[in-house]
Amino acid sequence: MTRPRKELVSVKDTPYYHIVSRCVRRSFLCGLDHSTGRDYEHRRQWIEDRIRILSSLFSINICAYAVMSNHLHLVIKLCPTQAQRWSNTEVVTRWLSLFKGPLLIQQWQAGEPLSKAQLDTVSEMIDIYRKRLASLSWFMKCLNEPIARQANQEDKCTGHFWESRYKSQALLTEEALLSCIAYVDLNPIRADMAKTPEDSKHTSIKERINPKFNLTSAIDSQKALLALQHFQSPVKPLAKFEGNIRNEEQQGILFSLEDYLTLVDMTGRILRDDKRGAISAHLSPILERLEINQEEWFNNATQFEKLYHKKFARKRRHNQAA
Repeated sequence: MTRPRKELVSVKDTPYYHIVSRCVRRSFLCGLDHSTGRDYEHRRQWIEDRIRILSSLFSINICAYAVMSNHLHLVIKLCPTQAQRWSNTEVVTRWLSLFKGPLLIQQWQAGEPLSKAQLDTVSEMIDIYRKRLASLSWFMKCLNEPIARQANQEDKCTGHFWESRYKSQALLTEEALLSCIAYVDLNPIRADMAKTPEDSKHTSIKERINPKFNLTSAIDSQKALLALQHFQSPVKPLAKFEGNIRNEEQQGILFSLEDYLTLVDMTGRILRDDKRGAISAHLSPILERLEINQEEWFNNATQFEKLYHKKFARKRRHNQAA
């Protein structure tokens, strides 16, 4: 019997979870279907865009992702305290980026006078929205359902797009977290869809190596699915690799990004009988291939959020001027 999600996901046990969603019949509904010749590769970008936008709206951090031809992997960190710090206005703004919202909420946001009873109702609704914006179930609902509708509309059909409800696995130790992130990032290598991590399309490791997420393009691709005229948040960067344990509380992953890339590169060279692909043994180590200056690398890794925020702010000012 299927267990309720609340019994499978508990922040008290661990905030980290590995999520898998598969397409119905595991068909190539997000890639090139060699049996029919139809190309659905563009849908992988739909999913990647939506993952990053939803992470920026929810109090959920993305540690890793890989969008494959017939399934997707996510490693997420639940951060309910983030949502608790948001003001009521910020909660409503985030929620109305996802849904139209009832008339009463729209009136409250517009600053229209409301009675005490109406204000009490608004307060109760905001409490509900705050909890939903910290919920893994609502995150996946907002990810999978619109993608299914968009794909069915494109195919001019009805029915299921995803095989079943998503699967979640708790990552209870640092070793489990690190090995799972590496597993997800190496999925395209193992499936022989890419030769190196830096060439693995629609993966978190490619984005970490060369951040190119285009928020404007992502919003344009999702306008039919989101009320994104309300979207005011900068894109949230992927969960940071923070290095060794320090005295203060850490929010990111307790491992350095440079060491992680070396680990992935080494692991990807190991041949497996049950997988088609591996990184060629003749390739130079990943840090040499990328010609990374260690000092510059350290600066980019530690200042990633600040650099991303500045980039977003410049783009937003340019769009407003236009």
